[in-house]
Amino acid sequence: MKKGTRNALLGFIAGAAAGTLTGILVAPDKGEKTRKKIGKKVKDTSKEVTETLGEKVDYVKEKLNEVIDEMRTKKEEVEKEVKEKAKAGA
Repeated sequence: MKKGTRNALLGFIAGAAAGTLTGILVAPDKGEKTRKKIGKKVKDTSKEVTETLGEKVDYVKEKLNEVIDEMRTKKEEVEKEVKEKAKAGA
């Protein structure tokens, strides 16, 4: 994951969490109800972060596999070319 993408994702998460907590804490609810809301929001945010990171990890794995396959193909092409040149020079 690019550093800029990671920073943007972390900034978004931090901003969303701060905004949610601020909204909950300034709301005129009882302490118990506020704690339940905070707990629910933490669980929801954690789930969203886990899903987003999972998607990013899957994307990176997919791209890495594509690069590996491409490198294998190029390696095989170079090996074939070297063998052909070796035969021609022999």
